[in-house]
Amino acid sequence: MKTVEESKYAKEAGELFMEGYNCAQSVFLAFREFYDLDFETAARISSSFGGGMGRLREVCGSVSGMFLAAGYIYGYDDPKDYEAKKEHYARIQELAEAFRKENGSIVCRELLGLKQKKDDPEPSHRTKEYYKKRPCRKLIEMSAGIFHEYLEKNPVRTEKNA
Repeated sequence: MKTVEESKYAKEAGELFMEGYNCAQSVFLAFREFYDLDFETAARISSSFGGGMGRLREVCGSVSGMFLAAGYIYGYDDPKDYEAKKEHYARIQELAEAFRKENGSIVCRELLGLKQKKDDPEPSHRTKEYYKKRPCRKLIEMSAGIFHEYLEKNPVRTEKNA
């Protein structure tokens, strides 16, 4: 796998997080060159998944952002296409396992060492202390790096190269 320092997407995702975008937005927006979406639409689509899905502390937002990117780039659109669905679910499980292997979990509260299952809906203010005590930037950069590696190993089919 490319190191985080070598991945332009990891660097971009980390910078977006430092600008105030949530974990899912940071990863999803880092891959926006692959989408036929404007920045604002991409930010809105991914906005619900920060804080482990709206601060429910479930699946890590950076993992959700990676899954959203995978869906946009590789996903299926025919609900009756069993093989495409199976292939895509296998892809998602592969990406999740790569993240889990590095971090032991894909669950936000476990990654943050939180005991309660969910937080109140009020987001934390982004202060120097917030960034110091949270591993989120590292996790975001890791998710983007994992997906970058996946993209390199699995080139996107386009009309031109199909």
